[in-house]
Amino acid sequence: MNKLLKNNTFQIFLAMILGIIAGLIVPHIMVSIKFVGDIFLRLIQMSVVVLVMGSVIEAVGSLKRKEIGALGGKAFIGFACTTIFAGTVGIIAANIVRPGTGIQFTEELTTEITGSDQTITEIITNFFPNNIVASISEGNTIQVIVFALLAGLAVSLLSEMTGENKILEGVKAINQVLLTIIQMVMKVAPLGIFSLLGWAIGNYGLAVILPLAKFLATFAVCTVIILAVFITLTSAYVKVSPVRLAKKLTHMGVVAFTTTSSAVTLPTKMDDSENKIGISKRVSRLVNPLGMSLNSDGLALYLALACLTIAQFFGVEMSIQQQFVVVIMSTLATLGTVVVPGGGLVALAIVLPTIGLPIEGVALLSGIDWFSGMFRTTLNVIDDVLVALIVAKQEGEFDREIFAKD
Repeated sequence: MNKLLKNNTFQIFLAMILGIIAGLIVPHIMVSIKFVGDIFLRLIQMSVVVLVMGSVIEAVGSLKRKEIGALGGKAFIGFACTTIFAGTVGIIAANIVRPGTGIQFTEELTTEITGSDQTITEIITNFFPNNIVASISEGNTIQVIVFALLAGLAVSLLSEMTGENKILEGVKAINQVLLTIIQMVMKVAPLGIFSLLGWAIGNYGLAVILPLAKFLATFAVCTVIILAVFITLTSAYVKVSPVRLAKKLTHMGVVAFTTTSSAVTLPTKMDDSENKIGISKRVSRLVNPLGMSLNSDGLALYLALACLTIAQFFGVEMSIQQQFVVVIMSTLATLGTVVVPGGGLVALAIVLPTIGLPIEGVALLSGIDWFSGMFRTTLNVIDDVLVALIVAKQEGEFDREIFAKD
């Protein structure tokens, strides 16, 4: 029992349950102590952008020029396949369950969230920073990753030309310091998560969930199905036990579920990938940060399911061709999406007008966005690691001895 109580995953799960109970019993108190959870999130987030930059520089800087394209290419193919699959599952589930029918929604459908009027070329241009310091201060991870990829390539070239890697060693040292800081902060994760979950239930209450219970239940079931499929396929390819793999993914999954933030979960995801699953640092520190910004299976599933739910609510029948467009738009909208709580509504506001649905539909799902974010983030985080594991196996950088340890 003592060993179980000291287990960080168990502590976080227990804090989640206690937070929900406290939110129901003493909602006013839990709303007033939300600042504890906010402090916890800030302590994690203060290092994440720099850690992303350092991890990508370290990963790319450790590679030879011909290896960079191959490793990145494999990751991108994995991201594309999982994202399209998730969006397709969302469409199929929405047609079977029809979660948008029978919703009793009495509030006025207005929203302050607006979509983006940027063209595709403007969106692509904005991937590239004009001031890396500004990109870091704004937390623009996609711009930071682009800079880090170039910086890592420069470090790799310098190492080949001079035979020295002093810069790379310095970057590794900084990364180690940042990871140590985050490990210290994670010791108080149960307290922060207790506060956040208590606030969510105390602030929104169960009343906001009940009208959209069918949507949340469908989303939850789809998440479980997708994870089961991907874990089974990955286990078969890597030749490991799916049960053991699922167990090793539990800790990061609980952190993702309770914080609803891919950025906050990144350090835990990288640590577990390397020290529990056996993915090499070279693969983990390139694929995991890339996945955080470019691989959003949970968001693709959410957008596909949400678009059809809104269409059903407004009585709009969508053809097969229109639903195919929803899958494509859901996939594209995940590129460089916001990796903090609330990003799903912004992405939804971008997609709805492009497929001819009223943007007011965002208001229909806004009340349950925190709860939707739990499933979105969990799917995002775990699928990133599964892609990294497949790449590590292909590169011969999967350590079975680490995986075999309890």
